[in-house]
Amino acid sequence: MTDSIHNEHGHSHHGEAPKKSKYEEALDKYNLDIDDNAVKEEVKKLIAEKVHENDTPEVKRFLMGSIELTTLKTTDSEESVLAFTERVNQFDDAYPDLPHVATICVYPCFAETVSQALEVDGVEIACVSGSFPSSQTFPEVKVAETALAIKDGATEIDIVMPVGKFLSGDYEGVSDEIGELKAVCGDKKMKVILETGCLKTAANIKRASLLAMYAGADYIKTSTGKLEPAATPEAAYVMCQAIREYYEETGIQIGFKPAGGINSVMDALIYYTIVKELLGEKWLTNQWFRLGTSRLANMLLSEIVGQETKFF
Repeated sequence: MTDSIHNEHGHSHHGEAPKKSKYEEALDKYNLDIDDNAVKEEVKKLIAEKVHENDTPEVKRFLMGSIELTTLKTTDSEESVLAFTERVNQFDDAYPDLPHVATICVYPCFAETVSQALEVDGVEIACVSGSFPSSQTFPEVKVAETALAIKDGATEIDIVMPVGKFLSGDYEGVSDEIGELKAVCGDKKMKVILETGCLKTAANIKRASLLAMYAGADYIKTSTGKLEPAATPEAAYVMCQAIREYYEETGIQIGFKPAGGINSVMDALIYYTIVKELLGEKWLTNQWFRLGTSRLANMLLSEIVGQETKFF
């Protein structure tokens, strides 16, 4: 009897566990005992059995409309970003019967350039923020960068979860930082990049997914694309499981964005299949499913029109 009384007050006598934080209590609602090999096997089976049925012109057109056309190079300049944006404007004229990309994704200092040049309705302007790709700077700097990006026209913000804090078990620090940046974003959508290649295990990926969603993420995203390995089908599978369970628990729908290492149309079809099988039709819109890539746009376009096309 005394044990439970002590626990209620958060004392830890006789080596009892201290009172759980709200983050740990939230995580307790989910199964985090996931075996990496089991995930591998499930993904292998899913790919073998289901991907071929999604290899259709309709799905490829859909994927075209889910692309976040991304340029995040050290060499980006106002001129290059302007030309990049112009391609999106011209695409609308050149292929009026195809869906335009979902988003143009750039560094925050180019938000204004894109926002002034973009003429296509319904294309979002995403900026990577919060000291992308390392997330290693002062919280004040992350807040300022995010606020400036939004002021300059960003309609979506992609931040990187503080991975070092996560790996050292500081879930409160991770969640507070994500929450603070979501407060800056307000009604603008915020994607949280987990950098799954650094998280190593399926259990870590699931835990990070849940923390990010509870802290205010509107989307969870696999990777920055700056580290190897980037997106993998296994990471996507675990993240989509987490999104589904979170939705069942809270009723809140969270979007999914694989990014980094999406090198072929087949890669994109695999991610589409994972979303379709784990999350269902409700997620198969370019509102809830995005692909962070640039090279995929020309590949998809080539397959859709039936000849090698280098438009972007």
